[in-house]
Amino acid sequence: MIVMVRLDERMIHGQVAIKWSRHTEVDRIIVANDEAASNPLIQKSLMMAAPSTAKTAIKDVNSSIELLKNPKAAEHKILIIVSTPEDLLQIVTEVPDIPLVNVGNYGRVAAKVNAEPRKSYRNNLYAYDNEVSTLKKVIETGIKCNYQTVPDDAPEELSKIFD
Repeated sequence: MIVMVRLDERMIHGQVAIKWSRHTEVDRIIVANDEAASNPLIQKSLMMAAPSTAKTAIKDVNSSIELLKNPKAAEHKILIIVSTPEDLLQIVTEVPDIPLVNVGNYGRVAAKVNAEPRKSYRNNLYAYDNEVSTLKKVIETGIKCNYQTVPDDAPEELSKIFD
């Protein structure tokens, strides 16, 4: 069963490896990212950061969706990590039974468009207007969506951030 989908441009790092994996008690982590799936260097660094308590897979977005639709996925507690709002929207529209979307870190280090900075919405949430539009489509799916960098922070409804 899917426990949570997290939008985090750094994918696996200390907050995910230690705090989120323990908080959610997952036994599987799936990084759904086309670039990471095709780049052995990125894969190696993500696997080094992955917690030993959860089996980790790095797959392109379409392969991740197929894996998550497999009935065997229900036997595990799965954390899905994506690094872009577009990938997040694709996952939430194509994978059933997602209980929670968590946005934690996005926009600070992501590639800029025409060297323009993103608008700041929270300490760890920056986005262009088109990215906000995509995130609003995620919210419109009806899945519970929050902004929360670490489990110790109080979750904030994502819809209230983009009012």
